[in-house]
Amino acid sequence: MPRPSTEAEYLASLIPPSVRATAMSRRTLFRGALGLSAAAGLAACGGGGNSGGSGGGGGGGGKPGGTVTWGTNESGTTFAKQFQAEAKDFTAKQGVQVKINAVEHNTFQENINNYLQGSPDDVFTWFAGDRMKFFAQRGLIGDVSDVWPLQGIPDSFKQASTGEDGKQYFVPQSYYPWAVFYRKSLWKERGYQPPKTLDELTTLAKKMQQDKIIPIAFADKDGWPAMGTFDALNLRINGYQFHIDLMQGKKNWDSAEVKKVFDTWRSLMPYHQPDSLGRTWQEAAQSLQQKKTGMFLLGTFMNEQFPENEREDIDFFTFPEIDPAIGADAIDAPIDGHCMSARPKNEAAAKAFLKYLASPDSLKAAYSATKLGFISANTGADTSVYNSLQKKSAELVSQAKNISQFLDRDTRPDFASTVVIPAFQSFIKNPADVDGLTRSLEQQKKSIFAG
Repeated sequence: MPRPSTEAEYLASLIPPSVRATAMSRRTLFRGALGLSAAAGLAACGGGGNSGGSGGGGGGGGKPGGTVTWGTNESGTTFAKQFQAEAKDFTAKQGVQVKINAVEHNTFQENINNYLQGSPDDVFTWFAGDRMKFFAQRGLIGDVSDVWPLQGIPDSFKQASTGEDGKQYFVPQSYYPWAVFYRKSLWKERGYQPPKTLDELTTLAKKMQQDKIIPIAFADKDGWPAMGTFDALNLRINGYQFHIDLMQGKKNWDSAEVKKVFDTWRSLMPYHQPDSLGRTWQEAAQSLQQKKTGMFLLGTFMNEQFPENEREDIDFFTFPEIDPAIGADAIDAPIDGHCMSARPKNEAAAKAFLKYLASPDSLKAAYSATKLGFISANTGADTSVYNSLQKKSAELVSQAKNISQFLDRDTRPDFASTVVIPAFQSFIKNPADVDGLTRSLEQQKKSIFAG
């Protein structure tokens, strides 16, 4: 499943009264779960159609009827085709019509706050962690506790779907790790080997430059991709617990530890694709596909930018070790899925549809339509449809000692949007003043976290 969005996504009045960051280790999040299976426009989208039933009713009982509306953040993409196939399959199985209100991804994200306060669809795509908790706290997402337990979805995923009040507001469908991706054929041709340390990464990057290849594809036009670089470096330099404490406001952004992260990042910038603030992640992934760049730190959703006959040529390695005492066994692995609106017009059908989306059948339908599956959160999913990249991704996540959700899912949404995004983009533009950057980050953190 995809994870692209823009800075404006975060700027729609996302000022929560209090949001506690979600932090999960492999032992609590993925225990037993993985192995290989492990605005006006938006407002007009909601509601609409013949909804059949009228609220009431939970996940049990007989088959629901009528129509359920589904707000999705994909239009005209491979993932949109997957959603269409899932809707068709659910209708065939349950007799419930699914009306998809497909909105271009960035538009959906940018207007999510107004969308949920207007006439939202019965079910809509969203994310686990603080991004879900924020809207749950404001009463804009429906309680789906009676949908749980979900067959094949372990209790560990339930924790990531739970709000501050102990109720469930989210149903997971997929997850994906962040790693460093490359083309096997190019690396074999050039004799490159995956680096295990930062020094080896730097040496490899210099060799790529000698070969007239831009070492590291990089893009931050959308505001969030650079967060993945910060996460990777912070996890390697300062460790998982420091990273989570920093996200929760318990550590200082102007500390020596964080300054070292930015200093290390700055040392890698000569190997980054230039002019990244004007480039989307899709364009950066296409440069990797075209063999103009040598590697790219992103989530596995980047494979959508590769033709089907080239996807088996994608491989990856986890970001290399920087400090032997810290190691390289912590990764970002966000969870995507769905929520129900606070006042669905067909609650029974909405909850039945949420159950379907979390089931192995949804993966089967998605794959049948596109020949590209997703890494299912359901342990009962048929992993034979996974390509080699997805199988390796599932293995990576299952073997990770600690797993974070991603910077903007592990911290307050308002801090991520109004502080981190502009600060990181300012750093990319002019990386000279790390002291001033970190001082500003800490000052703004104190102001926001005190609110």
